[in-house]
Amino acid sequence: MKAAQAREMSVADLRDRIEVEKANLDNMKLNHAVSPLENTSSIAKTRKDIALMKTVLAQKEKQN
Repeated sequence: MKAAQAREMSVADLRDRIEVEKANLDNMKLNHAVSPLENTSSIAKTRKDIALMKTVLAQKEKQN
């Protein structure tokens, strides 16, 4: 996800997307513990996307 895409989303959409991505990250970590993932960089990418969305969410909440 790019920052521009995150900035276009509403606050409610960002909150929902963060929760979905957190669940996805937990699932990927669990699957990786059981059997190695083919693309382990997807875990890092998901973590970075969550951090980006949290940052944009905090900026939007601060503006309001």
